[in-house]
Amino acid sequence: MSSGDPRLNRRRGQASNGATGSDSGQQQQSNEQELATKMLQIQSKRFYLDVKQNRRGKFIKVAEIGADGRRSQIFLALSTAADFRDHLGTFSEFYSQLGPPNPDTVPEDGKLKSEMMIKDNRRYYLDLKENARGRFLRVSQTITRGGPRSQVAIPAQGMIEFRDNLTDLLDEFGTDDGGFKGDLPDGRHMRVDNKNFYFDVGQNNRGIYMRISEVTTTVKGNFRTAITVPEKSWSRFRDYFRDYCEKMAECNEKSTTATTSVPAESVSPQ
Repeated sequence: MSSGDPRLNRRRGQASNGATGSDSGQQQQSNEQELATKMLQIQSKRFYLDVKQNRRGKFIKVAEIGADGRRSQIFLALSTAADFRDHLGTFSEFYSQLGPPNPDTVPEDGKLKSEMMIKDNRRYYLDLKENARGRFLRVSQTITRGGPRSQVAIPAQGMIEFRDNLTDLLDEFGTDDGGFKGDLPDGRHMRVDNKNFYFDVGQNNRGIYMRISEVTTTVKGNFRTAITVPEKSWSRFRDYFRDYCEKMAECNEKSTTATTSVPAESVSPQ
């Protein structure tokens, strides 16, 4: 565990082209600014807490670097990071009251305490777990109805230190996410035959978008495909759909008229 005085390197207002390596290319693409970063060494793991800003607002990227160099990361809006900070305090208090590890009393799934946070279309699952290597807090981030799952695992002994460093950043940058201020519409769902369609509105560094997902159920399982439509093109999509609906209504009407109308000369005389 670190000494409690982690290295701090703040780079206020640094433009994305000031970064190096692969991070530079990613930041240039998303037009991000890195405002501050902290590094924590907890047991054999390094954690980086990076405060960043893009057109959507401010957020914190939590990156975990394992002893083998493997990297995993999650992203927290500042308001979500504040909730996470509070949960860390609760989990730390719960952990301090636990006795020594006892394999006979550990639940089958290893979970000692769990909580969940929801932010827009993201869900965060907090699980204090125990296994043969010890106790740790697993933080998993998922996107509603699809998308990859990402997670980090914080050794239980380091939760207080993690909370304190996160608090330092929130004290400096606040808990206001910035960016779009309104409430995004709730997701919707419709079923057609053996298909399910999901309409989910979200945000990323490029703005607001709608993800339209199609899930087909077969005997072999579910198959998912999706498209993402930027908000600026929604009205054009609406116009195209309306135009197709009107044209198909006309075609159906003509088809119905043609099948129900029988020419007089085609009727056989008695």
